[in-house]
Amino acid sequence: MEVAVNAVLTVVGLVMLCFGGNWLVSGGVAIARKFRISNLVIGMTIVAYGTSTPELAASIAAAGEHSAIILGNIVGSNIANVGMVIGIAAIFLPLAVSKSVLRKEIPIMLGVSFLLVLISLDGELSQYDGVLLLGGLGVFAFYTFKDAMKQREKNKEKVEQSKNNIYLKSFGLIAIGIILLYIGARLTVDNAIVLAQEFGLSEKIIGLTVIAIGTSLPELITSIIAIRKGHSDIGVGNIIGSNIYNILMIMGVGAALGGVVIAADVYVDYAIMIIFSVSLLGALKTGVINRSMGFGLTIGYVIYLVVTFFK
Repeated sequence: MEVAVNAVLTVVGLVMLCFGGNWLVSGGVAIARKFRISNLVIGMTIVAYGTSTPELAASIAAAGEHSAIILGNIVGSNIANVGMVIGIAAIFLPLAVSKSVLRKEIPIMLGVSFLLVLISLDGELSQYDGVLLLGGLGVFAFYTFKDAMKQREKNKEKVEQSKNNIYLKSFGLIAIGIILLYIGARLTVDNAIVLAQEFGLSEKIIGLTVIAIGTSLPELITSIIAIRKGHSDIGVGNIIGSNIYNILMIMGVGAALGGVVIAADVYVDYAIMIIFSVSLLGALKTGVINRSMGFGLTIGYVIYLVVTFFK
């Protein structure tokens, strides 16, 4: 009976994720138009922060005693974001990726991933490492702000005339969307963990798979909704921004709160995370993540899941 209740609550969480993702995208697009900022920047900031709240909540809850869950959650989420989210989204519709993303934002995502590997070499992420990652978050936030101001200056003439209540309505949609994403993800993740434990899965496996997939569902739902509405730049920006925030903000907070012990076998997962990220540069020539790449990423992710479960 208890298992059945957990299964129902998991489904309720998924429904809340769908509604939350839809409202977050709608509010984000309205804000982008009002402030003359590109959808990509909105995707990498407001939307990415919003869809990263479940990872942040899960990591704070696991800080200290369950640090293996934090590490598994972050690395697993970054792999899921590329393999599952971009893979499935590209199967639905080929994703146009701007040259700026391929030449600047994706390399930043890769640089942050290599930084995580580098500070893990001593066998732990100390509280000092956490402060370093949070400092990197500040630098990235400043870079994004400057980019947004440049775009605002370029688009001076493209001021969208709208009612004064656009701010209230748009920020209201964003706030409600983030709240629904947070509650929906918590319902999904918490109940999925109970179900996973019923099958005797370890903390690390739960972090890399169940929690990683659960906390990546907001990115998946939000990206698919954005793409279906014709805003593929929000979908792609959401993933890149989320992966950067996962390491700099969420891993930073987790490490700063109590340190994170690095298991020797996590370097394999680090390598897979980087390989998935590098694969996005395959769109450099055409500027499109096509359906073939989407199928390749999705199949690669399924293989990763199967190997992780049975290794």
